[in-house]
Amino acid sequence: MPPSPSRPGRRGNSFDKRVFDLVVGTAALIVSLPIQAVVALAVAVKLGRPVLFKQVRPGLHGKPFEMRKFRSMRPVDPARGWVDDTSRMTPFGAKLRSTSLDELPALWNVVRGEMSLVGPRPLLTKYLPLYSPFQARRHEVKPGLTGLAQVSGRNAVTWDRRFELDVRYVDTWTIRGDLKILKDTVAAVLHRDGITAAGDVSMPEFTGASPDGDRRP
Repeated sequence: MPPSPSRPGRRGNSFDKRVFDLVVGTAALIVSLPIQAVVALAVAVKLGRPVLFKQVRPGLHGKPFEMRKFRSMRPVDPARGWVDDTSRMTPFGAKLRSTSLDELPALWNVVRGEMSLVGPRPLLTKYLPLYSPFQARRHEVKPGLTGLAQVSGRNAVTWDRRFELDVRYVDTWTIRGDLKILKDTVAAVLHRDGITAAGDVSMPEFTGASPDGDRRP
């Protein structure tokens, strides 16, 4: 995607990024298959089947795709009081998320070209009409397994800050920068940084742009 004359020029090349994603993503997928098999068995034992959580998320330019993760929550069951993320989360699921092992099946999305190794995280489809024009720019690149916002606090950063970092990534990404984000992601996961926001098991729901939500860094 060529840079807009009114926006900072992107130094990265989309073809190079796709080659990088395909080579590294395929290698990571192959290496992780034994780990994925163990995690799948653990999910089946602890939470039952299905072991995969599949959900449609917006990708490049908002085009929908089916993202895959290992399931980390109980199914919705009002009779048992399992009605929200807090009640549906189990100690096993929380640990699975804290290690980011639940994200491994999304490597299939990377190999298929629906996601990138690095980019703005794919959020819920229902958020699309709530974005300000500035926030919507996060969809100018493919969503990623990890991103600049994730190595800057994960779920502990505010929505406005997350979108600001997402758009900064859109305007400045490079392969070298992606390598640094991947390295920083490993460090963040090992230190369990920013796994949850205060008072939530992950990130509070996005309800729309704040008065500062259209700011430009």
